[in-house]
Amino acid sequence: MNRTGRDDRGLAELDNLIETITVDAYGDDEQFWAFRQAFEDKISVPVDGFVIGEPVSVIEFDYEGNERRGLTARCRRDDGSEHVVSASEIVLPQRSLGASYVAAYRKWQGLDPYPPSATETKLRQHKAKADDLDLTAPIELVVVSVKENAARCRLLDSDRTVTLRARLLWDAVPGTIITVKPNKRWSFNGHPYLSGEVEATRLDAAALDLVPLRLEERGVWKPDANDLVGDRVESIIARDRRLVFEMEQVRPGLNSGIPFSDPIVESNELKEAGYRTDAYRLLMDLCQSDLRCLDAHAHLGDFVFGCTPGEALCHYEVGLRIGELSLGSGFDGLLPWEYVGNRPFLHCLHGFGLCLWRLGRFEETEQTFDRMLHLNPSDDQGVRVLIEDVRARKVWEELKG
Repeated sequence: MNRTGRDDRGLAELDNLIETITVDAYGDDEQFWAFRQAFEDKISVPVDGFVIGEPVSVIEFDYEGNERRGLTARCRRDDGSEHVVSASEIVLPQRSLGASYVAAYRKWQGLDPYPPSATETKLRQHKAKADDLDLTAPIELVVVSVKENAARCRLLDSDRTVTLRARLLWDAVPGTIITVKPNKRWSFNGHPYLSGEVEATRLDAAALDLVPLRLEERGVWKPDANDLVGDRVESIIARDRRLVFEMEQVRPGLNSGIPFSDPIVESNELKEAGYRTDAYRLLMDLCQSDLRCLDAHAHLGDFVFGCTPGEALCHYEVGLRIGELSLGSGFDGLLPWEYVGNRPFLHCLHGFGLCLWRLGRFEETEQTFDRMLHLNPSDDQGVRVLIEDVRARKVWEELKG
């Protein structure tokens, strides 16, 4: 996969957008004006954004006829100061419509449409303002990390963050949505805090409004009966050829140019060395940086699998449901283990199935393991050995005790 995590289809979409914007514009000046009009029509201001990793509020896009400077953006910082920068320096949240228009503008200028600051650097987050938190009504928050008796959250349908302090956070894992009956709000060291009572917790991946992980086509799979066993041979071969895909893998902080910079490897090493708290916090930091880091959800599930399978189930399911945003309904392709990008999703699916089994939910376990074999017929995770015990309704504790 490329550095930005975008495949050729994503770049082609930007080319189509550029063509749509500039179709009736001739010469650079007219095309600048065309982009200026597109920004005005499609990007509602003020809008939260970033300049060199610093959070700002973009309050205006403009073009003053200077082709060397191009489009500009007037930005306001948290302290109220304003400054004007090139529009190509602006990074908007990936899930926003405006992000595509800024990327198209950068590509039209011959720049990387998705600069490193938008894809690799941990950006400082926008903070919730006092008027974002209405204490007279329940507030819905997306949990992005949990530490002790506090949860870092963002407002639902927003990227603005707040730290929640509440007593009952047991069901609040990164990626879940909690409904809070607010008590009071305050600020400490410039960061907003909220206290209250958690009234409900739910998992709704679609409501998180995340950019789905991209799938890259890797060819066509032709079933071979010699590679399959049991009663699945006939049903799998009947499907004949199927497309093979690799899922985009998100790991905030991973720098391909720096050896040993993999945060998942670092977390595992800390855990093995006995620094479990540090390892756990690192995984939470990954979720806070990007909820699409399926590896973090899977390893958080592994962390508590042995003692609290119910909590582990929540972690695995969050990663599973976020990954499913990329598949849509009726997905009939393959996600083979041999492609590294697929492993976090398959890890979540495997952990989800094992937790269901431990909790005695046999039918769901069987469905999950069947799905794993459908997605990855080579069965690198050994599901075909387990599924017979599940079908026989053998209790997990009796087999593993």
